[in-house]
Amino acid sequence: MADARRALGEFLRAHRELVRPDEVGLPAGSRRRTPGLRREEVAAMAGVGVAWYSWLEQGRVTASRQVLEAVARVLRLDDDAVRHVLTLSGLAAPAPAAPLNPALLAAVRTLLDSWPTSPAVLLDDHFDMLAWNDAYRALWGDPAGIPEPRRNLMWVMAADPHARALLREWEPLAMTVFQQFRSQASVTDVRTSEVYALLERDRPDLTHWWQCPSVSTLTMREATADTPAGPVTLLFSLIRPVDDPRALVLLQTPASPADRDRMSELTELCA
Repeated sequence: MADARRALGEFLRAHRELVRPDEVGLPAGSRRRTPGLRREEVAAMAGVGVAWYSWLEQGRVTASRQVLEAVARVLRLDDDAVRHVLTLSGLAAPAPAAPLNPALLAAVRTLLDSWPTSPAVLLDDHFDMLAWNDAYRALWGDPAGIPEPRRNLMWVMAADPHARALLREWEPLAMTVFQQFRSQASVTDVRTSEVYALLERDRPDLTHWWQCPSVSTLTMREATADTPAGPVTLLFSLIRPVDDPRALVLLQTPASPADRDRMSELTELCA
């Protein structure tokens, strides 16, 4: 719990420093020694004491949902960031640690195979890769060849040279994947800590990513992959099976008939 409180404090402090005084109706002034809002300004607008808010950022106290929502409004947090704050505070129930139901895995494998030209992969709540289709294997390489501790979408996007060379829009997509991961990961979870440790070890040059407090949702977006069959533009989207809210399917749909034909050719080349 102490780790979660500390992470919450760091998250609030980072976002406090991002809010310009004029955004909340305060004069910018010329004597500000730090960026963003002062602690006392956040405390006053949220209706809490300055000392207590300082302790909150230091990870020394817990807060009610009402207080956290008030602070979130002052810091202009979006819905993803508010959910992250509530998760860190223990007010949003963490995902159960049990593995996904085998019946769900079998059903989703059938679903993945029904998309012969759309790369698709099933992820759990840690972004570990559980199942994938032939189109995914043809585009990204076979996840079965990745050592199991690193068979994780976060690790693939950050540390797999093939992924980085494949995508023209690698950095913004990889960063958004990380922000989605951070928004749902529990800082006290053992597997989450393992993933972060692997990323720190294998991509120390991206430490500023792993330390970044931002969270987001991976909404639909296009990215182009340079493949042996030619460039393929794909629409990336996340699907969450209703049977288990921890499961995610990352689906990459060809953006046009020509892109679908190239994915078909690529899948045949790699068969």
